Amino acid sequence: MRILHITNHVQQIGNGIVNVAVDVACLQAQNGHYVAVASDGGEYEALLTQNGVQHFHLDQSRTPLNMIKAAWRYRDIIQEFQPDIVHAHMMTGVVLAGILRNSGEYSLVSTVHNEFQRSAVLMGLADRVIAVSNAVADSMVRRGIPQSKLRVVANGTLNSPRNPSIKDYQPLPLCRPAITTVAGMYTRKGIVELIEAFVKIATDFPQAHLYLVGNGPDRAMFEKMVQSTPFSERIHFEGFQPEPQRYMLSSDIFVLASHCESFGLVLTEAREAGCAIIASDVDGIPETLDGGQAGLLIPPKDSQTLAKALAHLLSDPQQLQKLQSQAKDNIDRFSVTRVHEETLNVYSELIKNYSVFNLLRNEELAVSK
Repeated sequence: MRILHITNHVQQIGNGIVNVAVDVACLQAQNGHYVAVASDGGEYEALLTQNGVQHFHLDQSRTPLNMIKAAWRYRDIIQEFQPDIVHAHMMTGVVLAGILRNSGEYSLVSTVHNEFQRSAVLMGLADRVIAVSNAVADSMVRRGIPQSKLRVVANGTLNSPRNPSIKDYQPLPLCRPAITTVAGMYTRKGIVELIEAFVKIATDFPQAHLYLVGNGPDRAMFEKMVQSTPFSERIHFEGFQPEPQRYMLSSDIFVLASHCESFGLVLTEAREAGCAIIASDVDGIPETLDGGQAGLLIPPKDSQTLAKALAHLLSDPQQLQKLQSQAKDNIDRFSVTRVHEETLNVYSELIKNYSVFNLLRNEELAVSK
């Protein structure tokens, strides 16, 4: 197959959508398909080239003039690469690919990574819509996407071509017990509630430290909030880290306190690292934690319950160790190989349907002549 992926960029900034797209593209090329990525570029261009993936520059910035330029550029890319499948991972890409294709030119696939965004409904322009969790699929049906278009391919990035084996990472010397999150510094990631919860338990557990790994537009607000507490020296803003696994391997507890979360890819990495996990009981997170078997599920936006969960684990070493062990169970299903194979199945379904359609159409033309 000739497969073209469209994403906004391929920067190494911890963007889960980009990471999944890069992983799948690399594995598809390794398996003998002709694969290209159209994006505004970034650090992963070198990795794509190493794996035999062609990169086309496509700036999808949403200004009127640039969108006109992007449309012309996209047409050039299609004419040059001649894809069988175009796989759009973000909204602008699926709109471009949906509006500008000629009938039968290629089959269009989209992946819904952030269904909580209003624009996610536009992903329904595709012939097949991949949902990264059952929760996302259910949400898209409620928003009007036909069930017949939807396919669930649960996310996974373990054994990614972007990263070495978990065994090859050197753990960082964190202050223990270490409580860590790896997330964009956004309010919707529950950073406020995590800070509040830590402040509630900090006096009772004077050795505990909190590590906030990631960047984002709300970081300054969170830093100001921490400065107003008596525990600022024990709450660490680490910024974006290209190897967050080094933090996870040294962490006792990993927290993802998101208000909404389509899947929670970072939880799979925390599980692989053997962290005890506390996470919000929202959207796709329960699926990522085996319905609560691989971590504690708590209500979102509830710092009091989060504080109680932290205190429970910090005061009970046996329960902490039990959760750390359970986190590692049943994680093979989060491998990029499985994601790659299931994604190819979606493509093959479309290619088969397309071939049958063309055969019937050609027969009809022959009879009419």
